Amino acid sequence: MGLFAMPSLGADMEAGTLVEWLVQPGDTVKRGDIVAVVETQKGAIEIECFEEGTVKELKAELGQKLPVGAPLALIGAEGEAPREAAPPPVAEPPASPPSATAAEPPRAPGRTMPPAPAVAPVTPPGQVAASPAARIRAEELQLDLAEVKGTGPNGVILLGDIERAAPGAKGAPRPAQETAPPKTGSQIEEMRKAIAAAMTRSKQTIPHFYLSQTIDVQPAVDWLARRNADLPPDQRLLLGALFVRAATLAAARVGTSNGHFTDGVFRPADTVNPGIAIALRGGGLVAPALMDAAEMTLDETMAAMRDLVTRARAGRLRGSEMTAGTITVSSLGETGAEGMAGVIFPPQVALVGLGAPQIRPWVVDGAVEPRTVVTLTLSVDHRVSDARQAARYVAEFEDYISAPESL
Repeated sequence: MGLFAMPSLGADMEAGTLVEWLVQPGDTVKRGDIVAVVETQKGAIEIECFEEGTVKELKAELGQKLPVGAPLALIGAEGEAPREAAPPPVAEPPASPPSATAAEPPRAPGRTMPPAPAVAPVTPPGQVAASPAARIRAEELQLDLAEVKGTGPNGVILLGDIERAAPGAKGAPRPAQETAPPKTGSQIEEMRKAIAAAMTRSKQTIPHFYLSQTIDVQPAVDWLARRNADLPPDQRLLLGALFVRAATLAAARVGTSNGHFTDGVFRPADTVNPGIAIALRGGGLVAPALMDAAEMTLDETMAAMRDLVTRARAGRLRGSEMTAGTITVSSLGETGAEGMAGVIFPPQVALVGLGAPQIRPWVVDGAVEPRTVVTLTLSVDHRVSDARQAARYVAEFEDYISAPESL
């Protein structure tokens, strides 16, 4: 019997609120299946299962705020009898007395203790019980929650119930292009707190140093113009995809830039999972990872980046995407400041900061001409790397971006 517990979804995550179950007891799950949605300071994140078998019991109720490591469900092989595991303490335990155990002292004669009630999400009087994701979707579809039958614990309405009740689109999945409503002031404030905690920890514990270089990207700009000339907008490449691809391939060549520093030891990663810094509408920033990006083509990289941005702004990122990054790429986009020195996201050991492209006079074959240039600033953990290795990374990046056809 395996205990599926609340995973850590970020370097400074302490707890999360369970807002939606996507499985029920009796369902069969395999590694990588999305089984729940958890609300953290950085928004709603889909939680993947790392066990295989049958869901025996859901041990957490919707609306509970649970610390990292708290039990969510019991998963076992078919036919295996349920077995209780010793759960860690929860952040907000119910106010009912604990159930009796053999170690309890004898009770007074005739005195009985009432059973501990199940913890359920708090629903204001007169309001239908539904998960936050279900409420958002119902509002988008202008559905009356009172007319929807909930299939969640205690009849709570889940996102899937809304999709099945949608007029003209019964059972249809939520369109990828739809995005969640703008975050409220309190949500943005919580996200800023999470970002502040992670960045404070980074600057206090990671000895940063920085290496900057201005790179001629005119070959990449010219190649993109030719490549995109006859393509529809949804098939065109952006310069940012070339940056991510060059950063990924450079990280594959320079192993000291790609991995995690934990427990006083650097552990180089077997794959390159670049975290892509994404600004959220309404405020805030997340950096989900492109998984195994070194094995992607340039077109696949562009498609994966579009998908990440869409899901990040819709609040549908996956837990593994929030924790598996091995190096972060942060770009200021097409307009803005010339350079940026970023703060490393722990436990990673490097961050690639890219300023906005600028037109500058540049010497080419002995002549001065206007060229598009970009300033790259590599933030490096000095416990793992030194200036020579960092310079090698910058040189590898420049080589790749100067030959875009090879990306």
